[in-house]
This record gives sequence, C-alpha cells and structure tokens, in this order.
Amino acid sequence: VLTVSSEVPKKIENAYKKAENSKRLLNILLEKNSALAHLISNHLLTAQPWMEELKVLIGQIEEIERHLWYLKWISQIEELSDCIQQHLMTNSVSDAANTLVSMAKLDIKLKESSCTHLLNFIRSTVKFWHKILKDRLTNDFEEVLKQLHWPLIGPPQSQIPALASAANSTELNNNLEILFIQLLKLQTSDELVTKRKQLPEKYEIPPSSPIAIPIQLMLLPLQKRFKYHFSGNRQTNLINKPEWYLTQVLMWIGNHIKFFEEKIQPIVDKTDSFLDAKLEFSRGLVMLVLEKMSADIPKLLYDDNLFCHMVDEILLFEKELHSAYGYPNNLPSCMHILSEETCFQKWLTVERKFALEKMDSVLSSEAAWTSQYKDIADVDEMKAPDCAETFMTLLLVITDRYKNLPTAARKLQFLELQKELIDDFRIRLTQVMKEETRSPLGSRYCAILNAVNYIAAVLADWADNVFFLQLQQAALEICGASNTLTELQLGQLASLESSVFDNMIDLLERLRYDMLTRQVEHVFREVKDKAKPYKKERWLFLPSQSDQAVMCLSSSACPMLLTVRDLLLQLEQELCHSLFKSFWQMLAEKLDLFIYQDIILANHFNEGGSAQLQFDMTRNLFPLFAHYCKRPENYFKQVKEACVILNLNVGSALLLREVLQTNSSNMIDAVACSEWHTATAALNEIGVYKLAPQDVEILLNLRTNWPSIGK
Repeated sequence: VLTVSSEVPKKIENAYKKAENSKRLLNILLEKNSALAHLISNHLLTAQPWMEELKVLIGQIEEIERHLWYLKWISQIEELSDCIQQHLMTNSVSDAANTLVSMAKLDIKLKESSCTHLLNFIRSTVKFWHKILKDRLTNDFEEVLKQLHWPLIGPPQSQIPALASAANSTELNNNLEILFIQLLKLQTSDELVTKRKQLPEKYEIPPSSPIAIPIQLMLLPLQKRFKYHFSGNRQTNLINKPEWYLTQVLMWIGNHIKFFEEKIQPIVDKTDSFLDAKLEFSRGLVMLVLEKMSADIPKLLYDDNLFCHMVDEILLFEKELHSAYGYPNNLPSCMHILSEETCFQKWLTVERKFALEKMDSVLSSEAAWTSQYKDIADVDEMKAPDCAETFMTLLLVITDRYKNLPTAARKLQFLELQKELIDDFRIRLTQVMKEETRSPLGSRYCAILNAVNYIAAVLADWADNVFFLQLQQAALEICGASNTLTELQLGQLASLESSVFDNMIDLLERLRYDMLTRQVEHVFREVKDKAKPYKKERWLFLPSQSDQAVMCLSSSACPMLLTVRDLLLQLEQELCHSLFKSFWQMLAEKLDLFIYQDIILANHFNEGGSAQLQFDMTRNLFPLFAHYCKRPENYFKQVKEACVILNLNVGSALLLREVLQTNSSNMIDAVACSEWHTATAALNEIGVYKLAPQDVEILLNLRTNWPSIGK
C-alpha cells in the first residue's frame, strides 16, 4: 500500500509535465503557422498584378487558338471545295463525289458548334457543290434511263424485246452502274441540304430514311404521271374511284420489280449500302398514295358509302402490297392514314353501321335458321344455321380488315366493336328464342341453340389464336398502366387463364344452358305424363318369370318409352352432336331420379314385379340410350342398382339385410366404422356403389317375397 501510494503522485507529475511540453510545442506551431500565413498573404498581394497580366495573356492565346482552328476549318473546307472543282475540271466526277462526301461528314461533325457563320459557310458550300454534281449526274442518269426506255410500260413479259436491245449494250450497263453508284454517294449531302416533304404529324407516320437519290430520279416520271392523272379536274381523278390510282400504283410496282431485281439490286450490292432497291421504289410510290389519301379523305367523311368503298379498296391494296410484293409493316402505309383520329372514328362508325345492317338482313332472310350444309353429314357437325355462320364470317372479315393497323390501341378499339356486335347478336338470338319458347323442340328453337353453341365454340377457338393473344397482352399492358382492372383480373389475363372473349363466352354458355334445360324439362314433362300408367302398374301381383314363357315389355311402359325414343331421335336430327350429348345425359339423369323415386320407392314388388321392372329397364329403357354410349346403364345408376337389390335371390337378400341391420344397430358403437365398411363391401360385391346402406334397406323392405321365417 505504501509503495502504491508513493508511485501515484509521480505518475501524475510526469503526465502533467508531458501535457505542459505538448502545450508549449503547440504554441510554437501556431506562431509558425501565423507567420507563414502572413508571408503567403504578402506574396499573393505582390503576385496579383502578375496574375492579372498572365490571365489576359492566356485569354489572348486561347482566342488566337480558336481563330487558328476556325481558319483551319475554313482552309479545310476551301481545300475540299478546290479539290471538287479540280476533279470536275478534269471530269473526275467520281472523285468529286467522294470529296463531297468528306465535306458532308465534316458538316455533320461541326453540327454541335456554336460558330453559326462557319456552319452557314460549310452548309452553303456543300449545297453549292451538291447542286452542281447532282444536276450533272442527273442529266447523265436520265439520258441512260431514256435509252433503257424508262419507265417500263406493260407487264414484264412485254418488256423483253424492248430491253433486249438495250441490255446487250455493255457500255450502257456500265454507265448505268457508274452513275447509280455516284448518285448514291450524294445521299449524305442530299440529306443535309434537302428538306424532306412530310405528311402532317396527325397521321403519325413512322420515321424512315430518305429514298435513295437514284431511286428518286427513277420515280420522277411516274410521279409526274400520277399527279397528271389523279389531281385537278382530270377525268381519271374521281373521288368515287380510288381503285384507279391504287391499281395503277400496284401495276407500276409489278411492271418494274423484275428490272430492279435483275439490273439495279446487283449494282447496289457492289456498294457498302444495305439498300433494297425494289423496296425503295415501292416506298416512293406508296408515299404518292398516302399524299393522295390525305387529300381525299376529308371530302369523304360525310358520305358513308364512298368512305366505305375507299376503305375496302385501301385494304385490298394493302393486302396485295404486303403479300405479293413483300412490303414491310414497319414502313409508312395506308393504315397510318386510316388510323388518324377523325378518319378512324369514321371507320369504326361505318363498320358498326354496315355490320348491324348485315345482321338485320341475315336474321330476316328465309334461310336464316337452316344450315347450308344440312345434307352433308361430314361437314355439318355443328349444324350451325346460316345466320350464325354469316355472322361469324362477318366478324372474321372485320378482324382481317383491322389486323394490320399499326398500333395495338387501335386494334383494341376494333376488338371492342366486335364484342359489342357479339353481344347485340346474342340479344337478338335471345329475343327470337323467347318467341319460340312454346315449342322448345321445334326446328327454329333448335337452330337458335345450335347458333349459340357454334358462336361460343368459335370464340373459344379464337381465344387461342396468336393475334388475339397479342391483343390480350396489349390490353394487359394498357389496363396495368391505367389501373382499370383488379389484381386478380390482371393475374388471370397475364397467366392466360382468361381470354379477351371470356365475358361473351360466359353469356353465351349461360344462354345455351338455359335453352338446353328448357328442352330437357319439356321432354321430361312429356315422358312423365306418359309414365302415369306405368306408375300405377300392379307390381305386387305380377306373375313370376318362371310362370311366363317369354318376358315381354310392360304394356303400360310403352307410351313412356315410345315418347323417349321419338323425342331422342327428333332432337338427334335437330341438335349438333355436343349439344345432343349434353341433352340426353341431362335427360337420363332426370329419368333415373324420376323412376327411382316416383316408381320404385312408391311401390312394393313381388318376385314377378321385380323381374318385370328389371326387364323393362335393362332390355328396353337402357338400350334406347345405347345408340349414344357404350354403357347406358351407367347413366341410370340408381335404377340399375335398385333392380339388382329387388332381384336378389332370397338367401342373398336375407344375408344382406342382416349385415345392414347389424350396421344400423352399431351406429353409435366403437365398431361402427368397421361395420360400415363391411356393409359397403357387401354392397360393392353385388354391384351396388351409388346407393347408401340406408337406401338399400328401404329397397329390401319393398320386397314382398320373403319366406315366413324371415318375417
């Protein structure tokens, strides 16, 4: 303790000395820092005038450097300009074109510069030489085209003699190739100096590269002819004859396609260009059509017939353009003009109007409810009436008309129109059906049912079509963005659990079920009425099977079975296979329940009565349905099993009753479960699977042929 008490003060003293020493050193450093800061401040004050002078000198140097670069750019431009001039003086047009390409690239390189005068200078220089070169090459190129009898008139077959003489000239072909390639070189500068003619923004024409200069020159004579014939007061410029200019354009494409494939494309392939000469030519002619359409459509908006005629012709033109000449969907087309808001809404209105008129006409025709294939069994599986087939054909035609629209939003608007038409047709079918409810087995009622089934089946097929699946995906994206559907609905659409036609199919299936149910109920009422004598049959007093030479059908069952047979045959002829299958299965289910409850459970049976009931069912009722399935008894399980119970020999019946009574008495015991399984196994052993043990007990009690000891 004494040692520790003596060491602590020493440690404190040493720590204190160290702290004092650190404080002294820190003060020295602070003094040095202050002195150094003072020196730096004095130096900066002294150097400030020098800095000002140096800043001015640096600014002057940078300004001189900018001037030098400016002069270098001007010198480079003038040098290129002089080169072009020299090449032209020595008739080296190809070299001049190459130099102009370099100048155009320089222009593009300087595009972001703020030197407006420099930009104007280079642009004006490019424009100057571009015009000179283009004019010179254009004259030579047009001369070559003239010798080739351009433009080609008539189909390719008739052009062979005219082209043969020209095509044999090697010099002419060489000139065509040289001039075409030289003109292609002017493309870069042409895009800089030429302002492209564009249609108004409202048409939303997709961006596309300018047409190659040589192709533009080849289009010029055709453009002149087009404007001559299809503008102004010419007799060929009739607003009600759009097919004239559309056919002319298709004819021009067809007449020249071989020339482009055999003469022009090989030339293009020798360059670094990926140009499709035939497509460029088609694109130029299509632009003529678009300009003509944009001018004519405003005049047609107030005449439904003229507007509809123009749309029909445009769609035919588009179909041939894409199918026959391979025109891509991503390039400007007539569908972009038809997609313009005003024009598109008019198109929708006209489609709706004419579709409704067609529906009126179809439903009011004499052949509306007859099938045009009724005499051809292999073809007429659906037994669809003419009105249903015509209506679905109408929807298919509408789909073909709008499927090439450029945007999914426009396609979805047409899809909504189709849904409206389907719903309208369903309502019309419902109205006609209600007029026929008094005779649900009549041919018209059956035809309506076939129509509903046919439309639902076709829509279900369409739901798996790639086109409608794409529309479903587009609708999912649009609805997801606008939050118009619940998460469940979005999930169903995304997982393809539902389709764009689901609502329509659900309504049609509901109508189909209601109509089928009404038919089944009607037939069942008739059968039930005819079964009254059979219900009153004296089952207790019928002779046993051993007392009869031959078993025969109960006379009281004949009206009921004849009615079943006749109505089944009638509806088999009237309904399509799938509907008739549903019908007889529903009817069989009702008959099974009716015979079991109203005939079997309502009577007692002696041995002869049980045998007669089994004979009537298994040899007469069940075979009526054997035409439609291999094992009709499976649709009458309660009746079949009841017959089994009623016709058990006495010994087996006694044993079965004993097992069932044991099962009933042990329902509360711990062994109830095993006893129940025993009873079920006993029933299964004799072929009873549907009836419960309690039901079997009731049936056993309906037997009267028990021995006296059993009583």
